[in-house]
Amino acid sequence: MRPIDMHCDTILKLMDDKENLGLYENDLSIDIKKLKKAKSLAQFFAMWVDFKEEINPLERCLEMIDKFYTEIDKNSDAISLATSYEDIIKNDNEGKISAVLSIEEGGTIRGQIHNLRNFYRLGVRSITLTWNAANEIGYPNMNKEYRDKGLTSFGQEVIYEMNKLGMLIDVSHLSDRGFYDVAKLSSKPFIASHSNSRAMKEHSRNLADDMIKILSEHGGTMGICFERDFLGESENSRIEDMIRHIKYIRNVGGIDVIALGSDYDGSHPNCEINNIGGIEKLAFALKDNKFSEDEIDKIFYKNALRVIKDVL
Repeated sequence: MRPIDMHCDTILKLMDDKENLGLYENDLSIDIKKLKKAKSLAQFFAMWVDFKEEINPLERCLEMIDKFYTEIDKNSDAISLATSYEDIIKNDNEGKISAVLSIEEGGTIRGQIHNLRNFYRLGVRSITLTWNAANEIGYPNMNKEYRDKGLTSFGQEVIYEMNKLGMLIDVSHLSDRGFYDVAKLSSKPFIASHSNSRAMKEHSRNLADDMIKILSEHGGTMGICFERDFLGESENSRIEDMIRHIKYIRNVGGIDVIALGSDYDGSHPNCEINNIGGIEKLAFALKDNKFSEDEIDKIFYKNALRVIKDVL
């Protein structure tokens, strides 16, 4: 059990860290000590930018990437950047956790394909095409009036370029029509880094059954999200709800489509697994619910690692 978590917003929290606690040890849901406790293989760190609030989302994203690298450099004995499957294996052999750099908001490229290429050169390997606002790429699923709107012509160009470069296309937050456009256009597997089942919890951020099937057929993965609003009706994020979603998704799309996408440090508190260091609670619950060791390994890291190898 070597978890790969495909989504967290920890860097954003560290940007506002008044006590200068840093990535090694803090009071957030993810730090290096907690990742070590979890025996984490890799952690995706999202550079989340609020496209509606930031005057210059590109500049803000670059500022966050600088913070990411500063923290990685400061803790280079324990964690290292990974831009490929081979990097993850190398880092693991050296006893290091892999940090995968991602962006949550395609609007940071400001409608310019050269910005996408430059982000790749900076080490970015995954981009969530939209957050909760329309951008030059497409539309979010947050607003009902956007759900039938697909990718723009520039958005289609982004898909082709990300395939060419070897970057993970992330459809969490993207409109329903945008999802189907990605499925039609992408020649490589894509991901929904932090999305659950819409049938289990009616929420636009979750995937409908046919989406889960399409994602699975394309060899992609969806990261089970610990955010309470995407799990159930409880005020808390409960393990039993996570299991309910996982069982349902397995029945719809098969075990190979399921991964982890906690959304730690970007979601509501009161999670039954309150930090990455307690992720074994989910493994124990899966075992109690008759999931095999191989199925648990697939959910925890094998499926995500497969997609990373296929795309990066």
